[in-house]
Amino acid sequence: MDQIANTSTIGGERIDAVDHCLAGIARLSGEVKDASNYLPPYDQRAYSEAIKALSEKLQETRSRVAPKAKFSFKTSKKNGSAISLRDAAALAGPQGLPGYRSLSSTESSAMSTPGESTTTSTTPNAEKENGDDIDKAIAADKDVPFMGEGDDVPAVDGDVRAAAAAASIRKPSFSQSKSVNISAHASTHIIVPSTASHATSSGTLSSLRRCIVDMSIPTATGTPFASLAIKNVRDSLLVCGHVNGPAHITGVQNSVMAVACRQFRMHQCKGVDVYLYCGSRPIIEDCEDIRFAPMPESYITDSLKSIPNQWDQVDDFKWIKSEPSPHWSVIPSEKRIPENIWTEAVPGGPGHKLDDILKATIGQGVMIRQ
Repeated sequence: MDQIANTSTIGGERIDAVDHCLAGIARLSGEVKDASNYLPPYDQRAYSEAIKALSEKLQETRSRVAPKAKFSFKTSKKNGSAISLRDAAALAGPQGLPGYRSLSSTESSAMSTPGESTTTSTTPNAEKENGDDIDKAIAADKDVPFMGEGDDVPAVDGDVRAAAAAASIRKPSFSQSKSVNISAHASTHIIVPSTASHATSSGTLSSLRRCIVDMSIPTATGTPFASLAIKNVRDSLLVCGHVNGPAHITGVQNSVMAVACRQFRMHQCKGVDVYLYCGSRPIIEDCEDIRFAPMPESYITDSLKSIPNQWDQVDDFKWIKSEPSPHWSVIPSEKRIPENIWTEAVPGGPGHKLDDILKATIGQGVMIRQ
């Protein structure tokens, strides 16, 4: 960070150096969030202050080396309680976390710049309300960390989030949690690992935009979620895994989901492709342009095969006529997402970026509808 001032501005070298520092701070912030389940409050505050000091130091450096504009007024404010950069780096380093293992590059936090999206809603005001709810939740960073604990862990600013593309997939452990709650994220690929197999008392996904969330791994070992709730999601791919009870889906737009459950209830959704394995008749209400297909073979376990799949026996509570409901349909077999996309692209990895996966899943559905 001290070398930024000496870095050449030619060819964007100084910008690259700043982005490298931003990505490092974002990585440290993500690691502290993931470790907050077992860190004492005192240590959490210490690491939070260290990360804050690093962010302030970088901002101060950027302001110092930035070209000065003419006829501008600037005030400076020094933080008397700030610790030195060297002490902050020592505190924030992974070696300073007792009992904490540093995450690998594929386990680190990631957030790329959110993309613009255009969708419509079942009612004129529903899209605006849902979009506002998602934007407010993301802006508030309500889920820091994922389980909503660790109030002392600070949220990082937008520049840090945008620079965190150095790490492509986030894998929160949920090692000390009884449930999985993922909320307020944009342009993030999240994979819930096998360490969360004991945290399946319930699952909750809310306020997501342009995200990929894969919860299939912990539930594939014979420990399904007791229940699942999904609310206010747009332009996302959700692999929900197995649910031993009801799955309630509300306010989802322009998305694709795969889920196995005993009961399926969908409300106020539009433009959603559902790859479903359901032990009872699925129910939709106040929905539009919902399409169903059977769950991909790669997610079907031996325990599911003994249960008849009623994925296409949909009841529309807002359609009482004898004619088929116009609010849902079956995805033709030749237009369904290919099996290799589910097995090779969706899990992520080299050559499979978030935008590419969303284009291969959600983008395919959009092109078919057009």
